[in-house]
Amino acid sequence: MADILSIGGEPIFDERIVGIETHTYNPYVNTTFGHNDEIRIPIQQQDLYTLPCDSFLYVEGRLNDDGATNEEQYAKLVNNCVAFMFDEIRYELDGVEIDRCRNVGITSTIKNYVSLTVERARKLQNAGWSYPTNESNLNNASHQFNFCVPLNILLGFCEDYRRVVINARHELILIRSRSDHNCVVDPKKTVPRDPAKDPKITLLKVQWRMPHVALNDVTKLSLLRTLESGRFLSAGFRSWDLYEFPLLQSTTKHSWAVKAAPQLEKSRYVIFALQTGRRNEFAGDASRFDHCALANVKLYFNSEFYLYDDVNVDFESDKFAVLYEMYAKFRGAYYGNGRDDAFFSPREFARVAPLAVIDCSRQNESVKSATVDVRIEFENKENVPPKTAAFCLIVHDRVIEYQSADQRGAQNYLTEIEVVEIPYPEN
Repeated sequence: MADILSIGGEPIFDERIVGIETHTYNPYVNTTFGHNDEIRIPIQQQDLYTLPCDSFLYVEGRLNDDGATNEEQYAKLVNNCVAFMFDEIRYELDGVEIDRCRNVGITSTIKNYVSLTVERARKLQNAGWSYPTNESNLNNASHQFNFCVPLNILLGFCEDYRRVVINARHELILIRSRSDHNCVVDPKKTVPRDPAKDPKITLLKVQWRMPHVALNDVTKLSLLRTLESGRFLSAGFRSWDLYEFPLLQSTTKHSWAVKAAPQLEKSRYVIFALQTGRRNEFAGDASRFDHCALANVKLYFNSEFYLYDDVNVDFESDKFAVLYEMYAKFRGAYYGNGRDDAFFSPREFARVAPLAVIDCSRQNESVKSATVDVRIEFENKENVPPKTAAFCLIVHDRVIEYQSADQRGAQNYLTEIEVVEIPYPEN
């Protein structure tokens, strides 16, 4: 009741920020955008207040399909197509890598399937995200495309760290994919034809657009005093690491030693997915996954395991409610808002992305070990089909500490420490 009776208060206006301008940065001169090429986009000026969480990639290109005789036969871009155009993205501060995303297409697709809302996905049509509308991302006349892809759907650092970065030299490194097979779906590839007429993507422009924040004099002086104190500036976020088992054996029981992780990189969520005959195939949609008659899955950290009970799913009999419940709870737990805003309905979940989302954010901190062996054991009701791959996306804590150019002089300093507890904002 105290708030509604507080009639003597004065309105408060936040005037610390006097302007935000988005500046465009281009790759180095003579950079090419062909397959396997490295694209480096630097921000050399150091006396800046930048906001990486709101930065985005601007991509222009064209899809050529010489084998199409009419518009209906023309190949189509897959969902999240821009991410599949790159094999790797790295973010560097002052020449030191702070975050990386490998196999960008699969990693960002899995992560966004579990964290997007329908409303956000509608906006991300401007970033090449075509599900659930399945509308074409191409200009029907010229078959060209242009997208603005927020870096917060590609890198954990840009999603979680929602503060300015002060007086640092930034560089974004992108590695083009080896081929265009995962970027497009070509219905004509169900029948043999000339490989020279395969669909081809030509990138015409790749730019990094970064917001610059202008401060009033009082706020700028306050930040400068913070820099003069000489203390390191910390940035906490959750990094996304994808691991792949490229070809599973045709059996019903599988044990996969995923990785040996140091204690500093404490895993918080593990997302498991299966995919059959879609990678590097024009006829398959690489942005979708398959259940492969999955029956049970367990995650092991040394001798500690998750889940306590078997999930006992049966997709053929539409018994996957437990798996969907795990998926639907992820977003509320991950962003700490308590809301279960699932992107997929249960039917869509089984058809498009039957993922096993395992919450391992609560762990026994008293048990210390130099390394943690991460292992996944899963069972299928029948032998997995040929050309089946398994994916494991691990979301783990990471903290970096950096000094601004004014603090470090000619020295670069970057280190990792363990995250204790960091409140992450809602997506």
